[in-house]
Amino acid sequence: MVTKTGTRHEPGEFRFKRFSVRNERSAMKVNTDGVILGAAMTITGDERHILDIGTGTGTIALMAAQRISDILKGKDTALQTGQDRFNGTDGDEKDCRSGADTGIAGNIGFMITGIDIDKDSAEEAAWNFSRTEWSGHLKAAHLSLDEYAAVLTPETRFCLICSNPPYYTGDLKAPDMRRCNARHSGSMSWQDITDFAEKFLSEDGRLALILPSDQERNLIRHAAMKGLYASRLLHIRTVHRKAPGRTVAEFLRYRTADMAEDMLTIQDGGAYTPEYKSLLSDFLVNF
Repeated sequence: MVTKTGTRHEPGEFRFKRFSVRNERSAMKVNTDGVILGAAMTITGDERHILDIGTGTGTIALMAAQRISDILKGKDTALQTGQDRFNGTDGDEKDCRSGADTGIAGNIGFMITGIDIDKDSAEEAAWNFSRTEWSGHLKAAHLSLDEYAAVLTPETRFCLICSNPPYYTGDLKAPDMRRCNARHSGSMSWQDITDFAEKFLSEDGRLALILPSDQERNLIRHAAMKGLYASRLLHIRTVHRKAPGRTVAEFLRYRTADMAEDMLTIQDGGAYTPEYKSLLSDFLVNF
């Protein structure tokens, strides 16, 4: 899927409504799949430790930071007006509200880490993070998933693990090796991500992925083997007459009575659909 996902601000840069993303060095550029995942994945505001695997430019992490920050600001306003008692520590704390793990999120509300196997991508994500109002909530690391897992303590838990993972599974690979690693599942697969989530997802945490729809069934089956159960599926099609090409899939450590399942159509009659515009209206310029 290739649709307009932002407005160019200056050469090599995309401007969103509240942040800009330099898009020159990353192996994987700003793309529709990542933007949809950043806007569509479930965010409750209770997330404290978040991991974006294969962060690229850092766009998904930045969108998550914007959404969590806005929810927390809304809760703070409600608290000040006596409408809510939420303060991040009151009452029965879930794993994702307790500030457990390394403690890095305890003083600032939440922390999002973006990792990438590609050095230039990780450095560009770090630069993009540094220019935003959420810079204190974001960090980037040049590490593969295996390398990152090796430096975590056994007690580490993430409230949200998200990824727009590589999805090419055939023998044909991109000629550019960096782009190949970013796009080809030989470098990292959703199997690797679900295996990681089995170890490091908190008891009440979520795993959120976007992937080609023809891989959805195998993903759900593999995740269930790891004790992760599909809780939400968002099927995405470019136009009404076409079958879905992508799926946003979310998983929990427990089974839900009713799995949420929806359809998102991007275009109708040559224009963006109202539901697509509504999904991205907080992020994209001129939406």
